[in-house]
Amino acid sequence: MKTINDFNFKDKKALIRVDFNVPLNENFEVTDDTRIKSAKPTIIKILEDGGSCILMSHLGRPKGVQNEFSLKHIVDKIEDIIGVEVIFAENCIGEKTEELASNLNPGQVLLLENLRFHEQEKSGDRDFAEQLSKLGDIYVNDAFGTAHRAHASTTIVAQFFSEHKCFGYLLAQEIESIQKVMETGEKPVLAVLGGAKVSSKITIIENILDKVDHLIIGGGMTFTFIKAQGGSVGDSICEDDKMELALDILKQAEAKNVKIHLPIDVLAANAFSNDAETKVVDVTQIPDGWQGLDAGPKSKLIFDDVVKQCKTILWNGPLGVFEMESFANGTIELGNSIAEATKNGAFSLVGGGDSVAAVKQFGFQNKVSYVSTGGGAMLESLEGKTLPGIAAILD
Repeated sequence: MKTINDFNFKDKKALIRVDFNVPLNENFEVTDDTRIKSAKPTIIKILEDGGSCILMSHLGRPKGVQNEFSLKHIVDKIEDIIGVEVIFAENCIGEKTEELASNLNPGQVLLLENLRFHEQEKSGDRDFAEQLSKLGDIYVNDAFGTAHRAHASTTIVAQFFSEHKCFGYLLAQEIESIQKVMETGEKPVLAVLGGAKVSSKITIIENILDKVDHLIIGGGMTFTFIKAQGGSVGDSICEDDKMELALDILKQAEAKNVKIHLPIDVLAANAFSNDAETKVVDVTQIPDGWQGLDAGPKSKLIFDDVVKQCKTILWNGPLGVFEMESFANGTIELGNSIAEATKNGAFSLVGGGDSVAAVKQFGFQNKVSYVSTGGGAMLESLEGKTLPGIAAILD
């Protein structure tokens, strides 16, 4: 796996695919700069070698050129974070942009306008990718968040750099973290899968059953498994058409000697509301008119015990409706358990949109080993797929 440590960038122009698809408020101010901060080590290494950086990214889902999706809005924030002046190119291709790139001096940074202002980016157009490739000497992919897309800047452009292409620090760290969970991690290995639906996690569950020793299933998925085994789930979210599949997963797990842990009690509510009436009930005996919205106290103790036995932990998905304060406790307690296990030497990887949001909301991001920056890319990796953006560098 070639990373930027395998290159000296002195007098070289690095064409870097970053993921600066950051949220902006109505005043075009960045409201979460995690992705920019994550790219900083790669940018700084290249500049300190005596090279220059040409940064390319998308922002949002523009239909053609739209001001609200212009990367010019984030120039100041990038300058604040990396501590270097950023030159802005009003297009990502074309003569003017090529001129700015060729005049770039060592130590300078050029940011290209939104790649998705050109539809050729998403269609993976070869000519568009070739135009981008002319801007730099070495191609660096540091955008895990888009590594599962075969777009021009993430995959096709790499074809024009034969030996001169590599992973940035962020992408290399993402790959290593997933490998730790899926291949090289110290046993016992635990996966915690939460979220609303079994259907969105089927391929992950089936792929990781060969890799893990324990599997905690929480969140809305729980109720499909409970109902499939004859329990009463009241008005809880449940995929009736996936009950056979849930039973099949339980059988597969048993055959592979994987211990599955489901909640045994839940905090149920008489409405999907933070102000609803609540009570703790057995997970198999939820009354009609009530729905399970968080893990119950006995379940939290069981999960805590399982987490503390394990040396490698993957957390993907919350245990309850954590966005509502009344139903956040199960997810917070799980975060505390994983944080404690991490402190005691376990490796913990958090990935997927909801769990990352929960980790940030409750202040766990510095208490786990690694928080993934890519939702869809992370999920596809866990499904066992080879991501096009990663394959293009390894090719």
